[in-house]
Amino acid sequence: MLNKNWSINHQGWLAEARHCPSPFFNQRPQGEPVSLLVVHGISLPPGQFGGPHIDELFTGKLDPQVHPYFAEIAHLEVSAHCLIRRDGEVVQYVSFLDRAWHAGRSQFDGRENCNDFSIGIELEGTDDSDYSDAQYQQLAAVTRVIQQTYPAVTAERITGHSDIAPGRKTDPGSAFDWALYRNLTK
Repeated sequence: MLNKNWSINHQGWLAEARHCPSPFFNQRPQGEPVSLLVVHGISLPPGQFGGPHIDELFTGKLDPQVHPYFAEIAHLEVSAHCLIRRDGEVVQYVSFLDRAWHAGRSQFDGRENCNDFSIGIELEGTDDSDYSDAQYQQLAAVTRVIQQTYPAVTAERITGHSDIAPGRKTDPGSAFDWALYRNLTK
């Protein structure tokens, strides 16, 4: 279900998204405006799409017995504001008003701790597999409503996880088409 007309309610939630609240968030520093959008990529297990595992990771319910990789990550307390699945479904885990735990050790434009001032959107995918048209369409639509709500998030303040955590993170990867995405957000 593609939606090109998103809205953010007064509590910081996309009204049209599926809500799957995460316990892994806290308040942003007082007076800290949202001024950065970080694009991520994720698949669980690695290289596999679909299933409940991303929701489980971001809500602290990932069973370490289900897959060997899960034993390595089940203890992590991580979240993103949103996930866009391969079919274009948008899931929101954390209100945009709050700080999701998506960026980790990070720096943008000389500032550290990007979680303090950013929104993190995960795309279901891998660094080297093409993202779907539905994902690009939804990401562009969600980006537009974020920019309307948070005008400090300009085109120059949209970046990849790899750019704010170089050497530590590689997502959204070489398969992410930045030119296409930027064209769709105009």
